[in-house]
Amino acid sequence: MTHAHSDHARSGHKSYLASSHSVPLLKGRLGKKINVQGLEYGEEIVLNGVKISLHPAGHIFGSSQVRIEYRGEIWVVSGDYKMEDDNLSGQFEPVKCNTFISECTFGLPVYNWPDQYLIYEQINSWWKTNKSRCVTSLLFGYSLGKSQRILKNIDHGIGPVYVHKTVNTMNEAIRSAGGEIPITFVIDDKTDIKHIQGELIIAPPSITSGRLLQGIGPIATAMASGWAMTGKNFGRSSFSEGFILSDHADWNGLLTAIKETEAEKVITMHGYTKELTRYLNEIGVDSQIIDDLRPQVQKL
Repeated sequence: MTHAHSDHARSGHKSYLASSHSVPLLKGRLGKKINVQGLEYGEEIVLNGVKISLHPAGHIFGSSQVRIEYRGEIWVVSGDYKMEDDNLSGQFEPVKCNTFISECTFGLPVYNWPDQYLIYEQINSWWKTNKSRCVTSLLFGYSLGKSQRILKNIDHGIGPVYVHKTVNTMNEAIRSAGGEIPITFVIDDKTDIKHIQGELIIAPPSITSGRLLQGIGPIATAMASGWAMTGKNFGRSSFSEGFILSDHADWNGLLTAIKETEAEKVITMHGYTKELTRYLNEIGVDSQIIDDLRPQVQKL
């Protein structure tokens, strides 16, 4: 497989290495004909003398951290991750390393997530109240990740749940990979509006107007996002409710993950890099922002 990967790279074709669980998701997003190699978590391959393995990130179903080892030096690239086990995405696995490259989307102390099960109860209560008033509940969440997490943990005894077709595509991909997601019904241009009035619809944030909303009647809208905690990057005025639910680690989660890797150096990326880097250096953890390393790498 190493040679096949190299041949595709030389020919200009893109090749992907991913956890076995995420292969259907990549094909669902990028096309069924993509060249992708699936690895089980912890399975090791060698490319050009470099040992590579993937480990659970807990971000979404099939998400991975990348462990890279060369001549005894171990680096881990976290990708997006969270510390909570959401009953679908798996548990984040701390991987011991010399250098840890960590995301820090929510790398400020203000981001301290409430218990996720309290949030699911809030969603259930909102949904029940709306249903009792014959108001349709329109809950926005990313079509991959957030939507499935919500579907996995809310109370389906309240009523049927309808999903946008983009959410359904990801649901089916996850089911095909062995993920268990409760039964949902697809809403599209052909759906009879009368069937969904007063029910719960889960759709991606990009679907905020147009045919999906036409003729449904009274609607209550809500967004599930970590940004609901502060309103930043959230567009609070666009939604009647905000549920604090993030697929990224909060401040304490980031610090816990970094500590458990026992890394000698931490490189921060994607988010509040300056703030987290400054704090880590203040508490004695050698840390640097990835953008500051790029000039050095370009000289190599």
